[in-house]
Amino acid sequence: MNVAVIGSGGREHAIAWKVRQSPDVDEVFVLPGNGGTAGNVAVEPCDFDGVAAACRERDVAWVVVGPETPLAAGIVPHLEDLDIRVFGPGAAAARLESSKVWAKGFMRRHGVATAASEAFDDVGEAMRYVERLGGNVVVKDDGLAGGKGVTVCEGVADGKTALTKIARRRGTEARLLIEERLQGTELSLLGFTDGETIRLLLPSQDHKQLLDGDRGPNTGGMGAFCPVPWCDEPILTEIERRVIAPTLNGLRDEGIAYRGVLYFGVMLTEDGPHLLEYNVRFGDPEAEVLLPALKTDLMALLQSCYDGTLSSAPLEFHEGAFVDVVLVSEGYPGETAVGLEVAGLDDVPQDILVFHAGTRREDGRVLTCGGRVLNVVAHGEDLEAAIVRAYSACERIRFDDMVYRTDIGRRAWPA
Repeated sequence: MNVAVIGSGGREHAIAWKVRQSPDVDEVFVLPGNGGTAGNVAVEPCDFDGVAAACRERDVAWVVVGPETPLAAGIVPHLEDLDIRVFGPGAAAARLESSKVWAKGFMRRHGVATAASEAFDDVGEAMRYVERLGGNVVVKDDGLAGGKGVTVCEGVADGKTALTKIARRRGTEARLLIEERLQGTELSLLGFTDGETIRLLLPSQDHKQLLDGDRGPNTGGMGAFCPVPWCDEPILTEIERRVIAPTLNGLRDEGIAYRGVLYFGVMLTEDGPHLLEYNVRFGDPEAEVLLPALKTDLMALLQSCYDGTLSSAPLEFHEGAFVDVVLVSEGYPGETAVGLEVAGLDDVPQDILVFHAGTRREDGRVLTCGGRVLNVVAHGEDLEAAIVRAYSACERIRFDDMVYRTDIGRRAWPA
């Protein structure tokens, strides 16, 4: 069968790489793809008619949706009405990510452990609220913001700056959420679900801040690793009880069908695990370590989600640890230069995975075309070995003003 992967980032490169390993797959197309993916088709993810036409022309049986925007816009029912099978939740379920205010209400309705919060439709009122709380808050843009809509504030000035940026993007009547700032250690948990059962992938950790030591602005992710050494069964059991089970029960109670990947961003606090956010798709850069760690045929898991047979599906993982270091252009997560030539890719050892994100090909050259450029992924017998191998490979790659964190995986133990 032929499969289409929707999207253009490192996550989609990793999905396409994993899908190609399935013995049931003949061809994989990536819409629109990037400089590292094969089978690219120049169709944008939210051009639903264009996606449908490309799938029909190429006899595509399965579509795997990478990014959140087409999910929130309703690509799943659009394609399913044309008898194309799609892996991903519908627009109703995608509200768990597309509206932080709606998601927070869902958590409250169903007893999901989470931080206290207030929703606002007026930036001025939100600023006064931030002042009353002394700025010890998290400011969240209600809608999708490409991983850049959350600001963890160190004080009132930070809060006001974040709110001003939202007002510039959305207007002064923007919908937003202000949350209590929790203290603890973050953990990413992703699982396949058919709406009844959820099967978790290995626990992972993302490094969201731009700079070493978790300093600087939040980004879409500067690197990740899995598994997380200290995340043992008692911790997972508590997260299941306080976060995951009430989420699935809530979806069923509200009649929301969910087939796809569900992401739980969890903060482990002194008072137990609290949910920070949902994502309704593979995380990025978590996907770049979780999919290489997955030993089971990805397409078989997708089929079991679609058929409602996930509870009996096998799920196996490779031994060892996986580390992803993201190479970005200077200026990220703001404006960056593009069109810079990437050198050294042929010097990277063959057992190192390089998933492209912001790249394109021109006249046989790989050029940058975004802030996050490459994901360098290494496998080692343990976390330290994987870290060493990943950074050794990073040193072989070059482009002007290349930036990356040097401490990915070092935050392995809770503070």
